[in-house]
Amino acid sequence: MTGLGTLLRHVHELMDGAITDLYTDLGLPEYRPRFSPVVRTLVSRGPMAIRDLATAIGVTHSAASQTVLQMRRCDLVTLEKGADARQRIVHLTARAHAMLPAIEAEWAATERAVRELDAELPVPLAEVLRATVEALERRPFRERLDAPRAG
Repeated sequence: MTGLGTLLRHVHELMDGAITDLYTDLGLPEYRPRFSPVVRTLVSRGPMAIRDLATAIGVTHSAASQTVLQMRRCDLVTLEKGADARQRIVHLTARAHAMLPAIEAEWAATERAVRELDAELPVPLAEVLRATVEALERRPFRERLDAPRAG
């Protein structure tokens, strides 16, 4: 019997792997799908602090920081000191700007593919995931685990 965590990871691997393969086909083998929300946010809002970036893309500060560091190693972003010495402002590099047509084309292809997938599902995948997040925000999973068992 396959557990929920295994199913979630497998769905993510199937989708993320296909997008990674597409980037390789586009000549961007080092580019990762997790970079796109960062790139798109910086394009639309301009340079910003990692904490603000994390909030904008809906991830933890730690996750955003790790992604930004990976992007820095690929010469896609630079970091500059902010007003507060602890703050780092993320900027896209010229290399990232040059990749924008391919990134935007992949994003559009992903959106089309998700719409097609959703048409095959009883409920759109994002709708189920958003409802799940909302339910877990109302009552955390740990609380559900700790709840007394009905006898």
